[in-house]
Amino acid sequence: MSSKNIDTRGDYTEGPIMVSILNMGLPSMFGFLSQNIYALVDTYWVSKLPEQEAAVAAITFCTAALWLFFSFNHLVGPGSVAIISRRYGEKAYAETEKAIRETIVLKLIIGGFFGAIGFFLLKPMLVWLGAEGTALEMGVGYGQVWFLGLGISYAMYSIFTAMRSVANPKMAMILMIGSNLLNMILDPIFIFGHYGVPAMGIRGAAIASMTAMVITLVVGLLLFAFRTTNVPILFRGGLPMTMSTMWHIVRIGIPSWLGSLSYSSARLVITPLIATFGTRVVAAYGVGNQVTAFGIMILVGIGLGLSSLIGNNVGAGKIDRARKTADSAIVLGVGIMIVIGIGVALFPRHIMGIFFNHEETLAIGEVMLRIMALGFPFIGLFLMVEEIHAGVGMNKPSMMYNLLHSWVLQILPIIILTQWLHMDVTAIWWCISLSGVVSSAAFYLYYRRGRWLTAKV
Repeated sequence: MSSKNIDTRGDYTEGPIMVSILNMGLPSMFGFLSQNIYALVDTYWVSKLPEQEAAVAAITFCTAALWLFFSFNHLVGPGSVAIISRRYGEKAYAETEKAIRETIVLKLIIGGFFGAIGFFLLKPMLVWLGAEGTALEMGVGYGQVWFLGLGISYAMYSIFTAMRSVANPKMAMILMIGSNLLNMILDPIFIFGHYGVPAMGIRGAAIASMTAMVITLVVGLLLFAFRTTNVPILFRGGLPMTMSTMWHIVRIGIPSWLGSLSYSSARLVITPLIATFGTRVVAAYGVGNQVTAFGIMILVGIGLGLSSLIGNNVGAGKIDRARKTADSAIVLGVGIMIVIGIGVALFPRHIMGIFFNHEETLAIGEVMLRIMALGFPFIGLFLMVEEIHAGVGMNKPSMMYNLLHSWVLQILPIIILTQWLHMDVTAIWWCISLSGVVSSAAFYLYYRRGRWLTAKV
């Protein structure tokens, strides 16, 4: 593939650094923000089912199980970001295009394989997590649909990642927002039944998600195929895919996968501990996760744009600019999470009241949100530093600090405080919040050593 076939207007390794961060990060942020708004809308509609708390608890249990299998997405995702963005920064466009094709194929294969495993293991996993009765039944119906479409989900996110990595962040944003808007439109139709569609309850929420993902994946592939992106996909005439380069993508992602696996498996331990305090606590925790995810998704959006930008800069040999870009992004990320944390701390009851009307659930959620909000700025710090390292394909530090965060600073204290010392559920909220403070500070100190600036892929 020659450079004349590439639209190279999307070069953010020049000009004011903050402008480059915002040009790459804001489209990704708005895209992921739309995803979190969808998740909140999804939870809202499910909370309007007759089962209410049990229905929300079902999604909470199921999400914990799904997180374990979403971690396998990291076997490919981080390596693809590093390689696609670095090759694009090097102006090695043929290798960039090849990496995009290899990423999508890998995602479909790996997602389909682990989706099949998850489909058959779902019910025993939900029982392990503490689901029972109505929550268990609804969780199985919801989760089975998700597992059937896991490969589609993996591949769809690679479309967004590839667009950001070749400096088409606005296209990724538009596609992502469109996908989530379609999902929000389909949700009440499939859940409650409208326009000739039968009411499918909580299973309908999952079917709406899968329908939107299939359409998004097809549209994304067409955009790449019809040369609307800076690097189009060549279904004929491109460099042949090879096992060695596909393995290289996976090898870079293995540490990130282990870190993600650590986080998601920790949820499999924390959720049943929370479940011992009752269904209302699980339901409140589920909404708390969605609220926290609101801030996280904003930062993940900026961070994914940032990781591609860091990869572009390092690939172009602009090391000093990469360092300044990283420092500026950390300030931006922490600042955003401070603002969100203040809002959550000031209005926790109002937030919980959107989903529930039972006083006990509201009281549980109010205390939980106020405690969790204290750790929001440190979540911003951790995520920015993690994405900086991901942008250069250096994922082992993230793995180590995720292990520290999830198992040493969360699981161990939670077990000691709730199971041995018999403290109430508030102790869990404090462990979750304070673990982020300690792990983020440690990760930032490592970042300051600058080893990421010399990483090779």
